[in-house]
Amino acid sequence: MTLLHTLSYAGAAAAFLFVTLSLASGLLWLSELIEEHSRMAKVVGKRSIYAVIILHVLLYLSDSLPLKHIVFSIFCHIVYLQNFTSGWPFISLTSISFIASCILVIADHFMWFFYFARLTQDARHRTHRPYGAPANSPRIPGFADIATFFGLCVWLAPLFLFLSLSANDNALPTNTGGLPSSPTSPVKPIMTRPRASLFKSLYDTLPRVRPRTRRRDASEGIIAPRSPNLRPAATVSPLQTPTRLEPMHLYLTESPRTLYLVTTKQEERNGRPRRALVFRASDGTSSETESQAVVQFLSKDDIDLTLAVKLTAKNIKGCLGLINISNEIFVVLVSSSVEVGNTRPSSVTPESVAQIHEAGFYSLTSSTWDDLATDNAPSPGYSDGPDSIMRDSYSQSGNTVSVFEHPCAPLIKLISAGTFYYAVEPRWDISSRLSLRIGRKTGGGSPLDMGVFDERFVWNEYIVRSLLDFRERLDIPEREELDRSHFIVLATQGYVGVFTMPLPAPPTNGGPTVATVSLISRLGWKRSGTRFNTRGVDDDGNCANFVETETIFSTDQHCFSYVQVRGSVPLFWEQQGLQTFGQRIQITRPQASQPAFDRHLMQLIEEYGSMHAINLLGSKENEAILTTAYGRHLRAAQGVLGDTIGITNFDFHYAVKMGGHESVIKDIRRLPTVSDNVDKFGFTLVDSSSDELVWDQKGVFRTNCLDCLDRTNFVQDILSRTVLESYLMHTRREWSTSPSLWGRHRELWAENGDALSRIYAGTGALNTSFTRSGKRTLAGVLSDATKSVSRAYINNFQDKGKQVAIDMFVGNFSSQKTVTIYDPIHDSVRRALEARVFEYSTTKRCSLFIGTWNLNGKPPTSESLLPWLYPRSADYDMFVLGFQEIVPLTAQQIVQADPERRRAWETKILHALNQRPDKKCEYILLRSEQLVGTALLVLVKSDLTSVIRQVEAATQKTGLRGMSGNKGAVGIRLDYHDTSFCFITAHLAAGHSNVEERNADYRTIAHGLRFQKGKMIDSHENVIWLADTNYRIDLENERARYLATSDDYDALLAADQLRQSIDEGLAFSGYQEGPILFRPTYKYDLGTDTYDTGEKMRIPAWTDRVLFRGPQLDLAAYSRAELRSSDHRPVFALFHAEVKIIDQVKRTALARYLTDNVTATAPGEPLDEKLARLTFSDDARDRDPPRSSKSNPFDSPTESPLSSSPSSSEEQLYQASTQQNPTASMQGRRPPPPPPARGNRASGKEAS
Repeated sequence: MTLLHTLSYAGAAAAFLFVTLSLASGLLWLSELIEEHSRMAKVVGKRSIYAVIILHVLLYLSDSLPLKHIVFSIFCHIVYLQNFTSGWPFISLTSISFIASCILVIADHFMWFFYFARLTQDARHRTHRPYGAPANSPRIPGFADIATFFGLCVWLAPLFLFLSLSANDNALPTNTGGLPSSPTSPVKPIMTRPRASLFKSLYDTLPRVRPRTRRRDASEGIIAPRSPNLRPAATVSPLQTPTRLEPMHLYLTESPRTLYLVTTKQEERNGRPRRALVFRASDGTSSETESQAVVQFLSKDDIDLTLAVKLTAKNIKGCLGLINISNEIFVVLVSSSVEVGNTRPSSVTPESVAQIHEAGFYSLTSSTWDDLATDNAPSPGYSDGPDSIMRDSYSQSGNTVSVFEHPCAPLIKLISAGTFYYAVEPRWDISSRLSLRIGRKTGGGSPLDMGVFDERFVWNEYIVRSLLDFRERLDIPEREELDRSHFIVLATQGYVGVFTMPLPAPPTNGGPTVATVSLISRLGWKRSGTRFNTRGVDDDGNCANFVETETIFSTDQHCFSYVQVRGSVPLFWEQQGLQTFGQRIQITRPQASQPAFDRHLMQLIEEYGSMHAINLLGSKENEAILTTAYGRHLRAAQGVLGDTIGITNFDFHYAVKMGGHESVIKDIRRLPTVSDNVDKFGFTLVDSSSDELVWDQKGVFRTNCLDCLDRTNFVQDILSRTVLESYLMHTRREWSTSPSLWGRHRELWAENGDALSRIYAGTGALNTSFTRSGKRTLAGVLSDATKSVSRAYINNFQDKGKQVAIDMFVGNFSSQKTVTIYDPIHDSVRRALEARVFEYSTTKRCSLFIGTWNLNGKPPTSESLLPWLYPRSADYDMFVLGFQEIVPLTAQQIVQADPERRRAWETKILHALNQRPDKKCEYILLRSEQLVGTALLVLVKSDLTSVIRQVEAATQKTGLRGMSGNKGAVGIRLDYHDTSFCFITAHLAAGHSNVEERNADYRTIAHGLRFQKGKMIDSHENVIWLADTNYRIDLENERARYLATSDDYDALLAADQLRQSIDEGLAFSGYQEGPILFRPTYKYDLGTDTYDTGEKMRIPAWTDRVLFRGPQLDLAAYSRAELRSSDHRPVFALFHAEVKIIDQVKRTALARYLTDNVTATAPGEPLDEKLARLTFSDDARDRDPPRSSKSNPFDSPTESPLSSSPSSSEEQLYQASTQQNPTASMQGRRPPPPPPARGNRASGKEAS
């Protein structure tokens, strides 16, 4: 029996192994099905989760399961849905959604396990009831019931996600080799085995019950070949044609390091020139050459590639430009793209569009990054969940062989997200709408000139500008060959969709008419960014999320085009702090938005003729604030612009609440202001046979909601269909009822809404289920709920990294170095311009009032502020007021500060300024900002708002090691004409002996306070601190009081902690302070002139100080005011400053003049010396400089045409320097300056 007993154990083990392997084999088979049918599996998986959610609700109603447990399980399944991203079934094991899913599935399992365990335990106790007790206990679920519940409601969705991991070939590394010790190591990458998925790694450890079938090579991918050329994104029309993009190759040679972008034989057979674009870094180590490249456009016969190596196996589609990252110059190349389709087949020349799928960054200065998978970005595409690229790319290093991330990784992920498009043919401009392109022909311009484009929508304008300038310097035949080679790519961001369909033809023809409907959305880059980081308007009139959307309907007879725009409410507003589902909106410059608002409207009128705004904001408190301000500013603008602008307010949410989404369609069309302008504006119509403009659109609708996404897209879809129906009713009435046409139209607008929403908010748009199907479904409601939750998380916690990548790409950072192309002539001219800045700039004298006051938490009183705000009878250009302890520093205020106290002080200050004697001007509140008890206010003359720009605020906490705002700083920066100012008010650490803590607070603020686009305190020309520094006097109390009352300031200053810290270089190095000729400002008994007599008897000290640095600042007075409503005395400083005004027209003319003279330089003549000798006369100031004359048209005018203000003529306490005569004051409100010139669109050239 011993042998039989042993065999029984072996048999049991074999049976267990058989069952295990059979189960594993079955699971592997299921995972392979998911791989091979990923699109269907994704739909099945998502719908199954929706079904499980509904099952939870039914179980709650029928089986009385506990509500808390049911809600938690539904929440778990909503999180599971977040894994169905655009890259599914590829799931990153380090993504937040996957980690959260792993945690939640365990929590969900044990929650229900303990619930059913308790339930069965209670049932077991009830079975031992006393004799005669009634047997009325509720039915207890059996083992089969519980197992079924766990299988369907707990483990089904996680198991499906687990199986999908088998397609994740980036899940687990299986290589055993080592990695380089540093990114600069010369060691080449070690050959590794292909990465395996989690499930396959586990399964591979088991013995196989069947032979291994041949699998695809890892380089091919699992679901489909890895190249996006064969795997178009979901945004591409199903009717798209196969890609026909001709590739280029990239080669590398060393000594010197040179990159060659070379056309291929395939391109040459298709008529492209045999050419190469050659890149290398400029020689030299100076600061000027470290961001300079040498570019050559050569024939292939003139280059030797025998020793060159192919730098990438990918076929290059074109060059996006040159960028300097981490002091290295990178060439940005499109390494993968897919053709979307021909947007206008009726055109003589094709107008095809390609979507960028991958981009590569290749260094000109280092080989460190050659071996990294710089262009292995995930394939783009869109799903109903949040975009994984948008969600994960900016916080993770990506899946690369090396542990060292490429310095351009955020940019690679940004460009490879599937949101960028470019023209396949180099001779049509995707950035310009149809009427502009046709107008260039009829206007005598060259519609095929690559240098002519709408710069508002070319996103790589910053990095491609040097290549475009290089192109302009080529001879015309070479320039044409460069264009034909298609080396340079101009990319737009947004959405492009194309559908081609047959429509019934007239009875005379037999066959159907082939029509194409296209949708092109062009996102503006001049105020680019993400949802909570970029709102409103900037000083140049550029709006956040500004999109021009063009609907194109093309047949063999006519081409119809209709243009709409969307954009954020063009006011200065933002959303700070943690934003959830309640939107907290702050209008940051409520009284100074009109100039920027006017600039924006003037740009729209100049561009489109007329503008009618459709405002979809609701009646909620925050949205109502924006609506009221929007209407007020538009009415003010109508006084200048007349009936060319108008507005219609339509509460979208209220309309949906009352009548559903269907009612919105009817209500929008019935609005008189909308229907009248639909007829008034019309549309653009082009004759397909002659390419001539038949009718041009006369105006544009500007639609907005809060984010300009969901509601806006819904209404723009309605307007597009309304106008297209109007056109069809006059041409082919039978087409106006075509289900095929309107089905394609709905699909395009739904995809457009999703695409634009992912760019700005990180998830697809809401309401797209109704846009697609025309009805509201439960699945659509659940989808919108998950999107809302995802948006809240992404926008609050992940968008900052993406914002940095965007700012870097478009060149917003002030510290960025623009890559230039070596050109001796233009380099010499640039140096000459910098040296002769005085010839195209003027200066204006302005006056500043700087004040600081610790309020000790007191509200405004009846005490007049004029002794502080008007120590001299003068109207200052600007008041900068800093307050500390504007609210009591209680725990409640630290958690959430009350802004009402700050608003009360703003009202009090404005009232005081209006009550001043001999009032000659009005003041407005330009900007205010608050951090708990610290607040900073900037007030300016009302006629200066048009010349004060780039106003930004920032805060920095220093309390509790940076976690609490009870101590910290508030900064406001601005540009006054062309001179930058930064004002900081701070409240440093308290306590007599805490000097080191105060020094540390200063260092934290100096290095941590950051404004937008990378600007810091040291980035500004003029900096002023107005703060309660809390530095004390190191003397005995009685001695200090005696010296203070005796006005012996020198002895007190010798013991001043701040002066000692400055002298030792521990704080405020490089800053100045005026002579202190006033008594210590701290601490007084309230309402008296007596220093502190309380229990602590604090030593008198100058805690309240004004420190400054800047070459333009001239201190005129430094003193205190005798206001007694606080235990501190307010301090003020009066400054005069010289602000610089650059005349850009004169600068451009001077550059042209110098260039023309340099080109006539004799051989061997030093350029710099010749430029220095050139002089000019006054008589040619306003005309173009002559090419051979040496007269000077650039002398500065004696009076500035811009607004100025009189400097103070009061008696000063002391002279800091010789005062200059003030310029004359300009009376009345000056209209805002015109919008920025768009030179590219006019001439296609940038002045050198």
